[in-house]
Amino acid sequence: MRRVIALGVAGVVLLVLVVGQLVLPGIAASRLRDQLSRSGDVLAVKVSAFPAIELLWGQADKVVIRMGRYRAGASEIAGRLDAAGDVGTIDASAEEVNSGALTLRNARLRKQGDELIGTAVVRQADLRSAVPFLDNVQPVASADGALVLRGTASLLGLRTSVDVVVAAQNGNLVVAPNVPFGGLATITLFSNPHVRVQSVAAASVPGGFSIEAVAKVQ
Repeated sequence: MRRVIALGVAGVVLLVLVVGQLVLPGIAASRLRDQLSRSGDVLAVKVSAFPAIELLWGQADKVVIRMGRYRAGASEIAGRLDAAGDVGTIDASAEEVNSGALTLRNARLRKQGDELIGTAVVRQADLRSAVPFLDNVQPVASADGALVLRGTASLLGLRTSVDVVVAAQNGNLVVAPNVPFGGLATITLFSNPHVRVQSVAAASVPGGFSIEAVAKVQ
């Protein structure tokens, strides 16, 4: 009798696990799609986990996201990255990302283990919209995890060449003028206690430049 009961319990547990494996990833994907749709156009979402019961604790093996437009402030984007540590692999991309300050094109975020790699294209037209007095920005140097961008600044009828340094500093992504005491004008572009930026690099592309940032999730 006890053996029959034990087999029955085992069968129920197995049935629950099988049903959960089939149903839970879809529920998790639907929930994530609903969250993302508040900020943009969701094209596809896929969530994978084995065993799927991991999803009940917010953990997943792999998440794939495809979006058209995505609009969110820098703080909201940083907040979403807080959950990245509970996902083994992430492959997220968007045709357009608008942070409120700057528009990025063909943006992609990949995570494998604790490493995050983000890439995007910055168009000159989008940069001029964000910083009207700066034109023709191009990467001129990229070494030791830092990036030097050179542009032409127009102010009060005067035009001059301006260099700025974009670099990882204490885990944050910062930008500062490449001049003596330029550090006094440092601006933090990205900061998250759970994501430490390691390096940033760029390359020229038609109409702008591509940028890549490498970070570690803690």
